[in-house]
Amino acid sequence: MPASYAYLGPEGTFTEVALRTLPEAATRELVPMVSVPAALDAVRNGEAEAAFVPIENSVEGGITTTLDELVAGTPLMIYREVLLSITFALLVRPGTTLSAIKTVTAHPAAQPQVRNWMKANLPDVLWESAASNADGARLVQEGRYDAAFAGEFAAATYGLEALETGIHDAENAQTRFVLVGRPARPAAPTGADKTSVVIWQRDDHPGALLELLQEFAVRGVNLMLLQSRPTGEGIGNYCFAIDAEGHVSDSRVGEALMGLKRVCPQIRFLGSYPRAEVDPEDVRAPRPGTSDSEFTAASDWLARCQDGRF
Repeated sequence: MPASYAYLGPEGTFTEVALRTLPEAATRELVPMVSVPAALDAVRNGEAEAAFVPIENSVEGGITTTLDELVAGTPLMIYREVLLSITFALLVRPGTTLSAIKTVTAHPAAQPQVRNWMKANLPDVLWESAASNADGARLVQEGRYDAAFAGEFAAATYGLEALETGIHDAENAQTRFVLVGRPARPAAPTGADKTSVVIWQRDDHPGALLELLQEFAVRGVNLMLLQSRPTGEGIGNYCFAIDAEGHVSDSRVGEALMGLKRVCPQIRFLGSYPRAEVDPEDVRAPRPGTSDSEFTAASDWLARCQDGRF
């Protein structure tokens, strides 16, 4: 397996900046790819050890392209996550003024994060989507658009200048990125972990989603993300991407997943991995009755009942 990480390129993306915060990135060849699917396919095809891609932002929620790629195709697994604070700069060719801008481009996930700024400052400008924010900067360099929303750090790479900086509609906006590889044994629990799965309903009936969520609730497992995605099998057919607190080796999480496996026609495990920027000392204790020791005690009690030793 090549000692390389594929990532959403080209050079100068927020994805690259986030990837370089991982210590192991310094020992890998970092290979920019034209899209999220291309980065993930590089892992599936054995061309890269792992892929680093955006999966969620605090303004619009899940990045649907990434979620859909993880839902379908050969299974992959998440090993790490990184949070990156996001602010945009308006990059232009040198000498361009705000009044001269007629077209602007960026990744589709950027638009909701700068929509109000555009309404106030560029109300009549045409928006066109790019494969990534850095790719938008490249297209401006080539003269195909007048301006691009991207990281200020991308200006030097593409010979542009930042006409405006610090652009964001929401304070403290963040994007979550994940390191994805081929399935293997998850890393040992850290005490501040997250488990990601995708589940499919057996059939559509009143309370069907509630029944699935109760598998987590009754075991004291907190959910951090719940997003529906169409299955492609007709209107009203959805699967659900879920992030839950805890590690698959935690009794409460493991039993919740077993409960789901009994009632779901399909469930895809996407990994258990450390939560970004969370100290295990700050993680709240499990609710009473849901710790590993209490699950073990309950299992021992049942065994004694079955043996007539109660």
